[in-house]
Parts: sequence; C-alpha cells; structure tokens
Amino acid sequence: MEIGLQREGEEAPPRQNLGTNQSGMRDYNERLVLSLLRRNGSLAKTEIARMTGLSAQTVSVIMRRLEAEELLVRGDPQRGKVGQPSIPMSLNPDGAFFLGLKIGRRSSELALIDFCGTIRRTCRHSYAYPTPAETIRLVTADMDEIAGSLAPRDWERVAGLGIAIPFQLWNWADAAGAPPGAMDGWREVDIRAAVAEKCPFPVYLQNDATSACGAELVFGDPPARGDFVYLYLGAFVGGGVALSGRLFGGRTGNAGALGSMPVPDRNGRMRQLIDIASLSALEKRLLASRRDTTHLWVSPDDWGAQGPEESAWIEEAAHGLAHAILAASAVIDFQTAVIDGWLPLSVRAAIVERTAHRLAGLDSEGIALPAVREGTVGRHARALGGASLPLADRFLVGAQSAF
Repeated sequence: MEIGLQREGEEAPPRQNLGTNQSGMRDYNERLVLSLLRRNGSLAKTEIARMTGLSAQTVSVIMRRLEAEELLVRGDPQRGKVGQPSIPMSLNPDGAFFLGLKIGRRSSELALIDFCGTIRRTCRHSYAYPTPAETIRLVTADMDEIAGSLAPRDWERVAGLGIAIPFQLWNWADAAGAPPGAMDGWREVDIRAAVAEKCPFPVYLQNDATSACGAELVFGDPPARGDFVYLYLGAFVGGGVALSGRLFGGRTGNAGALGSMPVPDRNGRMRQLIDIASLSALEKRLLASRRDTTHLWVSPDDWGAQGPEESAWIEEAAHGLAHAILAASAVIDFQTAVIDGWLPLSVRAAIVERTAHRLAGLDSEGIALPAVREGTVGRHARALGGASLPLADRFLVGAQSAF
C-alpha cells in the first residue's frame, strides 16, 4: 500500500489516499498514519513520509502525539549503513479496545478485540431463535462479564461497540423455525438504541454479512484491488460488496443481499440462495435423517464424522453459490469472490473448491469470471466486522458505512 502525491502527467489518485501538511487536517493525517501501520505492521517515520507525501516534520509531530496517547509503541532501532538508526513504530495492542456484537438467527457472540484486531475475549450463546428482550439481557450480562475481566483503565479505553445483525430479522421467522409471531418484536425495537443505553461509548449498527465483509477488509487479507463480492455461510447465507478497498453498503446499507438472490437448484427449480446454501438447509437434511444438529451451532471448528447429508449439501450449496457469483459478476466486474462462514476449515475449503469448479462450467460468455477463494478471517467474521465499525470510524481512513 503506497500512498503518494500526484506527479505531473499522472492521473490523480483517490482523494482519501493523500495526506496534507495543513494543520487543519491533523485528525485526517493521524488516521492516515494509523491506517498505514495497521496494513503494514510497523513503519519508520521516513517510510510514512514517503508513502503519504507528508513532510518529515509533520510525521514526527503526529508520531509523537500518537505515542503520547499510547496508541503507538516503539520497536528496536534499525541501523543502516549511514546516518542515525531508524525506529519503527507500530500499533499498541492496548491502545484501544472495541466490542463487536453478532446477533444471529441461531446464536449471538460478543467479542472484545484490541487495537491490533486480536480477539481478547468472547461470550457466545446458542438459541432456537432470538428475541429482543433476551438478546438485550444476554448482551448486558456479557458486557458486565467482559468489563469485570479488564482493568478499569482498559475498560475506559473501549472506544465503541458495533452490532452486526441481519436486517428485517422478523422476515425469517419461518425459516428459523420460530413459532408464529415469536420474532415480531424485532419490528418495533431499536436494538442500537437499546444497547446504547447500557454503554458508556458509541454504538454502531450494520447488516451482519456486510460486517463480515468489512472484517475481511480490515482484519483479513483482501484481494489486491479490493474489488470483491463476499459470501458468508451462517444459519442463513448473506453477502457483501467491496469496491476499491471500501465497503459498499448501498442506499439502505443492504447491498450484497445475495441470500435473497434467485438461483436454480440442482433440479433446475428457481429458489432463493438462502434456501440452498445456508446451514439451516443442512440442518433440515440432518434432521430428516434423524441426526443431531447441535454441532452446527456450537462446534464450528469441528463437525466430527460427516456423512452423505453433508456431501449433498456441499454440492447443492456450491451449485447455488456459483450461479449467484455469476449473476453478481454480470453487474459488477469483480476481481474475486470470497467465501467464508461458520464452518470448519475443511468444509469451507471443499465448498470453495466445488464452487470454483461449478462456476467454470457455467455459460459465462461476455463475463470475466472472478477468482473464487476462501476468506481469511473465519467464523468470527461477523463479530469482528461489528468491532471494526468503531475502529474504522474513530481511527482509520475510509470509515465503513454504519447506520
């Protein structure tokens, strides 16, 4: 990631990638430095000056200020052939903390991450279906537990909480197996406001699959150009869109709602992707064979011995995902399609391999097919994506869209 000033005869790079030496833009320049350090790990001030176009003096002032705020730490001096040794600086893991809350259709997860994106603590709950009152009760108890595990000084450095939740959660009550009317309370509740009443810091809200896509951008290893369509396989499947290294939320924040995309199943019938590639679809297969399904929700790292139901679901899911990726690529010329989920790594790898195979066999005349690859964040992507909302909004360049 190299950020520089425009040279004569060159096309101007995006405005958000440039630094300025004007004192009025100090906050932006601080974000720019923090963004570079997040992406590169550690840098000396001379490298930051070269990458941003800022003067060495401006960079020195910024670095001293960020170090005084305990957001940066010094590395060991690096001595070159001539001149004074350079001192690389990196993010201080304890400089700030963030909470990410994933509210799913079958489970919730509250994660505490540090300034470097490392998960310090998680609280997770499984349920048949979520209700607003029970969700707020669980979140309040989990925050109390996390606060009690931290030193008071560290709790004071929690900079915000981001909620990752499916939009219009009540519309999926039947698919979630909830009794009629059991999830109607989500129509009326403002979950962000309800959680904010319990918090001494800002609270953000974003679609859960879009948040997972954001986690791939902030904490993962996204494709080089940053143009990709993202699919996350959880209780239901959802998606997100990243363009030029930034989330694209669309008019209502629901861009990339690929779960609702009509795709053919293996018998040629048109169905929504959510009915084919979701873990709920696998659960129905297992229940029909009188097999236990608890592991799908409580053991995402290891499903144990797998049978024909899992194999059939992987093939069906890959078939639907391939059609969804093809349709999405007809609208936006994506570089990559990224697939992640609440899945064991071996299952994720199998789905990606089968999806790429299926996609290559579809009629794609006139469309440049994207590469299909695994996500790099994993099962915590939605909670991490929630935590990335206050991180991006308060410390990084190009804050993600949040509602």
